[in-house]
Amino acid sequence: MISAQQPLFPIKIQSVMDCQTEEEETREEQRDSENCTCSSKHETSAPESSSGSPVILKILQNWVPRVSHYFDKEHYTYVGHRIVIQESIEHFGAVVWPGALALSQYLESNQEQFNLKDKNVLEIGAGTGLVSIVACILGAYVTATDLPEVLENLSYNISRNTQNVNTHKPEVRKLVWGEGLKEEFPLSTYHYDFVLATDVVYHHAALEPLLATMVYFCKPGTVLLWANKFRFSTDYEFLEKLCDIFNTTILAEFPESNVKLFKATAREN
Repeated sequence: MISAQQPLFPIKIQSVMDCQTEEEETREEQRDSENCTCSSKHETSAPESSSGSPVILKILQNWVPRVSHYFDKEHYTYVGHRIVIQESIEHFGAVVWPGALALSQYLESNQEQFNLKDKNVLEIGAGTGLVSIVACILGAYVTATDLPEVLENLSYNISRNTQNVNTHKPEVRKLVWGEGLKEEFPLSTYHYDFVLATDVVYHHAALEPLLATMVYFCKPGTVLLWANKFRFSTDYEFLEKLCDIFNTTILAEFPESNVKLFKATAREN
């Protein structure tokens, strides 16, 4: 638990997430914008904006209402394409969470900064497949992964939304975090330019396997883009662990939905 007597976030996380807003400057010493990364002990990432601060955004209403006989279908528009997502209330992974909307919006709006065309992209915890579909429309070679019980709905959404898109055919695969990685995804064969993850961190016992999975796939040259709605103290604890391992930069915040988007890369030895 985070004590009410202590700062809300550990110092390392504050340096990533806050980067000296004007309100904080009245309570803290000024820090150079170059230090807006997880830890000053290690080589830092370049800030993603001229001020070193994250972009403050609002999740746009890309949801498009349609008359439908199915209450479980949601309609979105990204990159000029109508995307129809079938959800399922039976699994957490089969619902569109705010982190997926945030990352989809960011990828659409920052194609020059993160050019996915002809890049190898892995999504872990793909859920309904919205982010993977957007990445596919943007021209990536996409591998969407999740637990076995989610794959049927995931495959359905990805297939129906990419079959008429003139891009690389996406792949859907089972991935249980931390299990069988070397056997199922040997590094001699699989290398990814981007690893995408949205709302994969929440109050459960799978955070250590999740971190191990991120470490396994995020080798030098790989960019991890992680968007998450921060709900619990464990979310910030996971962020602190991520900062200990990767060069981590906050790209954007969506205050209305409490979603934060991070970029992480492996440190050079």
